[in-house]
Amino acid sequence: MEAQLTVRLPAELSRALERAARRLQRKQSDIVRLALREFLGVAAGTAARPADRVRGLIGSLESGVPDLADKHRAHILESLRRGR
Repeated sequence: MEAQLTVRLPAELSRALERAARRLQRKQSDIVRLALREFLGVAAGTAARPADRVRGLIGSLESGVPDLADKHRAHILESLRRGR
């Protein structure tokens, strides 16, 4: 760890943090770090962008629509018209 931060929490937030730590069986500091990462949009690993985290999944699904990438707007509008 590079830095340390001391934070004063309102009683209600402190109790919620304690409950979450017990439920998840994690330290309170772990919960706070997870919450800050999520709130600030900072990835825990080396992949800083959401696309980097799912790069292996891109293109791995078959939609059954051969021109979906070229005409995605038209397909979405048609789907909305049909109510799906």
